[in-house]
Amino acid sequence: MTDRPVGAAAAGLALVVLAAVLGAAGCGEPGLSELAERGRRVYLAQCTACHASDPGRPGPVGPPVRGASRELLEAKVLRGTYPPGYTPKRPTAIMPPQPALAPEIPALAEYLAR
Repeated sequence: MTDRPVGAAAAGLALVVLAAVLGAAGCGEPGLSELAERGRRVYLAQCTACHASDPGRPGPVGPPVRGASRELLEAKVLRGTYPPGYTPKRPTAIMPPQPALAPEIPALAEYLAR
């Protein structure tokens, strides 16, 4: 036997791994602005423990958040309150304020607005 079949298999495996790595590097949603893509990454890292990875769907604890305004995000995420006149989707006080996310509110708002 020769090493040729093993070498061909190794080359094929290397191509599959390379394709997976390159695909994962650009796995953001197509058509998102740079700001919205940053918001998507923040959302997936910080919000999906309670909200669904698809912001338009209910999560295990939190409601859908697609379309949340910047005003709502600033009030709820930063202060744990609601804007004046806003009727919450769920009347709970489970979500703790997360003031460390203040710099990311514009990016989150851009992502959730789509």
